[in-house]
Amino acid sequence: MADTVKDFYTAVAERRSIYGISKEAVVSDERIQEVVNHAVKHTPSSFNSQSARVVVLLGEHHDQLWDITKETLRKIVPADQFGSTEEKMNAFRNGYGTVLFFEDQEVIKSLQEQFALYKENFPVWSEQSSGMLQFVIWTSLELEGFGATLQHYNPLIDDEVKQKWNIPDSWKLIAQMPFGKPTAPAGEKTFKPLEERVKFFK
Repeated sequence: MADTVKDFYTAVAERRSIYGISKEAVVSDERIQEVVNHAVKHTPSSFNSQSARVVVLLGEHHDQLWDITKETLRKIVPADQFGSTEEKMNAFRNGYGTVLFFEDQEVIKSLQEQFALYKENFPVWSEQSSGMLQFVIWTSLELEGFGATLQHYNPLIDDEVKQKWNIPDSWKLIAQMPFGKPTAPAGEKTFKPLEERVKFFK
């Protein structure tokens, strides 16, 4: 038990934003699917709604996502500032794959109708559930030897993503997580004093 607890704490601490990633395989694609399936199945959700939806893009599908994102941004970022944006998109494209996180709005709508008293809360709880799932998958990928970051180019890319991969209209894109074999360590992380962030009463 002690080793299991230590492993969990270590995984939480070592999960970082890794921007330098490559296409080199770390584990099999089947293992990636196992990791994602396990996370989706066991991450909690409000009212056990299980509203999370996940799409994993590997190979040319992963490349196409970041090509779509780059060209979408090209239309709105001033030309004299686009160089750094293009470099960032290419860095994500250099990764092995991307996890797309969605929340099914039909599930949320159904809960709002069943439990009208909590109607305003269900979209918030949905986002909270998605955040937990993002963390579980991110940490799980780190345990497998991948580096990842969390990105948010929605809603700019939503329509093209849905069309390209035949995503149901009710699925709302929440976040994108490019991942790959780390090619550079994470930057130094600083911490604010816990005394300013935690109150403990006993």
